[in-house]
Amino acid sequence: LQNVINTFTQTAHLERCSFLGNVTVGRDVTIEELQEAYHAVVLSYGAEDKRQLGIPGEDLPGVYSARDFVGWYNGLPDNRHLSPDFSTETAVILGHGNVALDIARILLSPLDLLKKTDITQTALKGLSNSRIKKVWLVGRRGPLQVAFTIKELREMIHLPGTRPVNDPSDYQNLTDSIKDLPRPRKRLTELLMKTVLENPGEKEAIQRSQCDREWGLRFLRSPVAVLPSENGKKVSGIRLSVTKLEGNGENAVAVTTGKTEDISCGLILSSIGYRSVPISPSVPFLQKNGIIPNSMGRVQGAPGLYCSGWVKRGPTGVIATTMTDSFDTAQSLLEDLKSGALHCSETRFGASAIRELLLLRGIQPVSFSDWEKIDAVEKTRGMEVGKPREKILDPEEMLQLVCR
Repeated sequence: LQNVINTFTQTAHLERCSFLGNVTVGRDVTIEELQEAYHAVVLSYGAEDKRQLGIPGEDLPGVYSARDFVGWYNGLPDNRHLSPDFSTETAVILGHGNVALDIARILLSPLDLLKKTDITQTALKGLSNSRIKKVWLVGRRGPLQVAFTIKELREMIHLPGTRPVNDPSDYQNLTDSIKDLPRPRKRLTELLMKTVLENPGEKEAIQRSQCDREWGLRFLRSPVAVLPSENGKKVSGIRLSVTKLEGNGENAVAVTTGKTEDISCGLILSSIGYRSVPISPSVPFLQKNGIIPNSMGRVQGAPGLYCSGWVKRGPTGVIATTMTDSFDTAQSLLEDLKSGALHCSETRFGASAIRELLLLRGIQPVSFSDWEKIDAVEKTRGMEVGKPREKILDPEEMLQLVCR
């Protein structure tokens, strides 16, 4: 991540690069206006919407989307007013991806560990009163279909003060299945099996016995209803459909067996994925897939318009995956430039044209040097409390810093 930050900073400092922050495309400036100002426009706005569970009770207090919860502890201004209730002993996270593991890590990490990170003071204060002792991560498929990566799993396994509690029967018949798996999936599965099936050494066994917090993976379970408390005002549990797999490997599909089971809990976090949203009626969008239809990043039926990242291929993968994907889109753009498919004979005025439009509309964009002022203040405030940074949560406060 630090390498990405450093590379982006170097690029942003180039004279040929203009950073216009605090501008909403589709509201402050349109796609059509961007296309008039530039010969090529690349849409890389990610997946900002959350997928709904679509089950009874998901609107009860105590149920949060992963997007909102992650935004809360990472200091996203839109989520600063979230006030999660940590007075329960058991939390359930729906999902088996990296985000789900990250949430579990935050819920179970010792405060002394979190205090050294850039987590917000608001989140630290909320978590300091937490009574959570157990976290279940629930997925509709099996161990061979988990979506998290080995790095995140290893961090979770070695989290101080916690122990994994998993059912050995989930892994007993996997030995033959993993032989022909791709190397990353094989290594991940082997680590899962080692954690569950192998007896820990004496030292590790003693450490685990002294842990007061635990986490576990529940497989072949799909949520069907959030259970309300007696007064109906908050969560008391979740009802899960027991599933079975049809097919093998990545293509295996979970189907219900008709059986259900309940888990008592007071906090439910839904980490079942993100969705991109349409940015403009003029840009084609596949609602079912949540992506912009494209060929190697070229937006279908829109010469000069490109896309990259999750809005191009869906919300999967980590930073490295997204980087590779962006290189592919850039290559398509360069090929179009070389072949003449991208018409550059007409002069376009780029950032100066957009700045003029924003000025006429009374919108003052934030430059990269403006952002660096905010960055410097956050780092200074962080140093005062022994953290890498203390994030500013109020956009108005950020803009006041910029205007000084």
